[in-house]
Amino acid sequence: MPLVYAGVCSHGPGITGRAERADPQVRDAFYSAYAQMAEDIRATGADVLIIVAAEHFANFFMDNMPAFAMGMADWYEGPVEDPDFIKIPFRRAPGNKDLSLRLIKHMLHFVDVAFAEEWRMDHGVIVPLHFLAPNNDLPIIPCNINCQGPPLTPLSRAWAFGKALRQACDKQPEKIALVGTGGISHWPATPDSGKINEDFDRDFMERWCATDGARLTDYTDAQVYEEAGQGGFEIRTFVSVAGAAQGRGTVHFMEPIPIFATSCVVASKALS
Repeated sequence: MPLVYAGVCSHGPGITGRAERADPQVRDAFYSAYAQMAEDIRATGADVLIIVAAEHFANFFMDNMPAFAMGMADWYEGPVEDPDFIKIPFRRAPGNKDLSLRLIKHMLHFVDVAFAEEWRMDHGVIVPLHFLAPNNDLPIIPCNINCQGPPLTPLSRAWAFGKALRQACDKQPEKIALVGTGGISHWPATPDSGKINEDFDRDFMERWCATDGARLTDYTDAQVYEEAGQGGFEIRTFVSVAGAAQGRGTVHFMEPIPIFATSCVVASKALS
């Protein structure tokens, strides 16, 4: 079966951990968009959910920082963060080791993807999973693109990763949903935490919806750092989903929520 769903969403820990401090009207609209994404994924009959995230040194550090990595395990545990902080209970999410192996073997012909048979879920994976598979009944495959340890994975390679992933998915018998997670502009763990650049965010999502590969990949790291903070490097996960889906995108929700430290987004892509 081909890829059956592609979308992107935000993953900040404050989305669950500081929920009570957000504007209720905006927060609830965001949660509703997340719930609709979950329903849309269920409606496809997806057998597995691939989550392409920006990992936050929970599994990879500067002594071993792959450009791309994919989980290849029967299960994944998390959150790494204190459950009382993130307000998500500990879970062991089911994986699909055999499918991971098949995807990786195909993708290695096109991109250099590492694999990990152990993977601890941090907020980059478990916040979306909290909304998209609350009953822990949808197997997942976590992926990481290096958005955190320079030299960062080039945007052009994130696009190529998405294309390779799509080719691999389309050769499998399983129905596969794909979600990229991250922030757009945000400055986590800095004095500017809570700062949001709406102009950058809206321009980026316009490019994402247009699936304009040339314009999605022409940002320099210096430009992103200046306009969107170090958290903005996570646009790589969104770029990979655009590379995989190739179709027109639709933004279902995008609003700045400062207590969540970013413009919160839920968007989907047509598959072509």
